[in-house]
Amino acid sequence: MLIKKASDIKSSEITPKDLYMNRRQFIIAASATALSTGAVLSGLDGSLSNSPALAGEKIADLRKSAFSTSEKLNSFKDITTYNNFYELGTDKGDPAENAKYLTTRPWTVAVEGEVKKPKTYDIDTLVKLAPPEERIYRLRCVEAWSMVIPWVGFPLSALVKLAEPTGNAKYVQFITLQDPKRMPGQKYPVLEWPYVEGLRMDEAMHPLTILGIGLYGETLPAQNGAPIRIVVPWKYGFKSIKSIVKIRFVEKQPPTAWNMMQPQEYGFYSNVNPEVDHPRWSQATERRIGEFFRRKTLMFNGYGEQVADLYRGMDLKKYY
Repeated sequence: MLIKKASDIKSSEITPKDLYMNRRQFIIAASATALSTGAVLSGLDGSLSNSPALAGEKIADLRKSAFSTSEKLNSFKDITTYNNFYELGTDKGDPAENAKYLTTRPWTVAVEGEVKKPKTYDIDTLVKLAPPEERIYRLRCVEAWSMVIPWVGFPLSALVKLAEPTGNAKYVQFITLQDPKRMPGQKYPVLEWPYVEGLRMDEAMHPLTILGIGLYGETLPAQNGAPIRIVVPWKYGFKSIKSIVKIRFVEKQPPTAWNMMQPQEYGFYSNVNPEVDHPRWSQATERRIGEFFRRKTLMFNGYGEQVADLYRGMDLKKYY
């Protein structure tokens, strides 16, 4: 079981970012810093139509979260150069290489469907809905590797409450950007684009589920899902959809990208369950990036105490 006490050590003291940033990331961050003196930070006047992802911007008034694990963090380099983000390429290094194409201003997120208050949010307005928190969560990938990442975000429930779902809203569907110019991986039919994901309403409302807007105390790099993504720490990483442009409240279970692609391999729930092997590999152990020896995979990624009640009475081998 994960220890819930938050570390008092600042992220910058644990892993100095400047030791890990490669040349391209440094140039992107420096460009974003230069632009931030103008209208980019506000993002409200519409004057900039094609500005880069604001990776490297410090997030002000960041709070620590009691939900954080005390496990050792992965380095900034690990987190930003070894990625699954098929919209930017299928190889682990492709997202960092193609991050330069993903511009994130202007950016809006539409909230619609079975809600009393549908609204389209400018991204800079959306990220101010709730005070940002640093949540140190594990990312567990279905290929049996994992990382510990200091995410920055706020509870998805804050947005759900503002939208005021109707009684018909049983699920929340998320849709990512579809733009092959900004997401060159979408030029290839490896998945059905745009990428779509979904959560049951109680999963979406759970306090562990966050809208991620940054990591290591700064705004998200493009390769990590800028400008906003979902982080659901007890599920496999592919469940945490990136670069969201639409959040839709629906009555019926929505389709999800990997389930449509390979339904026999990727279920709707996608909870970490070491007793259910992927058809092509075991999920009983995992390789923490940066470590040599494998670890035992924990049920619900170690968050069983917090989330097991969500699935009481369900056959977790059938509803995988």
